[in-house]
Amino acid sequence: MNSPQKFVIRAYARAKVNLYLHILDRRQDGYHELDSLFVFGDIADVIEVSPSPALSFKVRGPFAEALSAEEDNLVLRAARMLADTAEIRPQIKITLTKNLPVAAGLGGGSADAAAALRALAEFWKIPSSKVDLAPLGLSIGSDVPACLLSGPCYVGGIGQRLEPLTEFPSFPLLLVNPRIELRTGLIFETFKKKFSKAARFSQIPPDVFALAELLQSRNNDLEEPAIEICPEIAEILVAIKKTKGCLLARLSGSGATCFGMYGDTQDAEQAAISLRRGGWWTEVTTTAKAKCS
Repeated sequence: MNSPQKFVIRAYARAKVNLYLHILDRRQDGYHELDSLFVFGDIADVIEVSPSPALSFKVRGPFAEALSAEEDNLVLRAARMLADTAEIRPQIKITLTKNLPVAAGLGGGSADAAAALRALAEFWKIPSSKVDLAPLGLSIGSDVPACLLSGPCYVGGIGQRLEPLTEFPSFPLLLVNPRIELRTGLIFETFKKKFSKAARFSQIPPDVFALAELLQSRNNDLEEPAIEICPEIAEILVAIKKTKGCLLARLSGSGATCFGMYGDTQDAEQAAISLRRGGWWTEVTTTAKAKCS
């Protein structure tokens, strides 16, 4: 008798980039209201789900060591919460291939948790009418609802208000990280700027050149406190701005990953080669237009 075929579901935790991030207010519960424009690159961590006698978790990949000491993480939390909500016994093995730096402003654990929720919902055949993954994800992390979408969107509130952007230009992004972890909570503790206003576009720009021009009048309000804690961010931003074809250089999220926008993939790839010599983690990605899985 042939042995049963191993059933594996795979989902991608794509890198999240904040093209701008404005902090609008601080709520009484300590959370911050924000207005941000998210895009997602095609570079990603990978979640694989397969049958197992009990819930187990394995991490591998170039940045696995940074997570190896964690007994609990957002992926396991997501799995347990979804299983409890759907009243399912979690007899599964979850494997995370960690390709993205940890605590880097790229979605990180939130993107991994979102990919795990999508993979598990498919694995367990949970209909959306039974479990709404977005509010479940929000209880895990503020970026999880947007990472579930994994496409360009405005994000408001504390992360729960999403406005997907179906007509949005795709373009090359250079990602550069100094291999230094920055925890979001610490950056917010250092944040002392005046609150900003929402800055959504009246019209979606037709291409990356128009988009970069509009973004010049927006900011990442966490850039200043991130540089205060990690001065190397300022060095990276200067280096990116000097590369050929760079349209805009900015910090993503709470850092320490910075990005450069380009109109030409070859320019972005040449920039990555030149900046990689400094020992920084550098990758070129292309932004996604639609929801991915």
